[in-house]
Amino acid sequence: MAERERRRTPPYGGVFVARSTVLDADDIRRAIWRMGHEILEHNQGDDQIIVIGLQTGGVELAHRLGEALTEISGTVPPVGTLDVAFYRDDIGLRPVLPEAPTEIPDDLTGKIIVLVDDVLYTGRTIRAALDAVHDFGRPRAVQLAVMVDRGHRELPIRPDYVGKNLPTRRDEVVNVSSTAVELGEMHR
Repeated sequence: MAERERRRTPPYGGVFVARSTVLDADDIRRAIWRMGHEILEHNQGDDQIIVIGLQTGGVELAHRLGEALTEISGTVPPVGTLDVAFYRDDIGLRPVLPEAPTEIPDDLTGKIIVLVDDVLYTGRTIRAALDAVHDFGRPRAVQLAVMVDRGHRELPIRPDYVGKNLPTRRDEVVNVSSTAVELGEMHR
């Protein structure tokens, strides 16, 4: 789980306590490999794919997905990062601090953009990412890859590639790291 979400989850600044491990490191590796195959199949091996990880939770996953695409196809896709802090619709409701710099590796015009995030929840971060992406060009298509889709959508956004569908309660927290996907709660 991104540090930004930890700070925003009541009680603010709490400690994540895992209740169960949903995916281990091997499961995550297989999910990334499967998503890589799905991306190449869906786009017919197109060499115009750019992988962009959303700060902060999607960045490591984007790099791992880029490596999988390279191993599968032999073509190295550009991998970038995107911080959507200033594009969020709740910018006036809570303090907004950029997490890390945005690094877009190429002009996005006419390219297939694969946005990568760790957890899809309400859809508001993805809506912000769509706004941000269009500041860097007009892509041919924007697709979404997430490690966990936990439901509870507030906007009509659906992922194209999913590592794991994980129905949750609103008070539960999903923590995605390089070694595990865990389900738990935040405690003071």
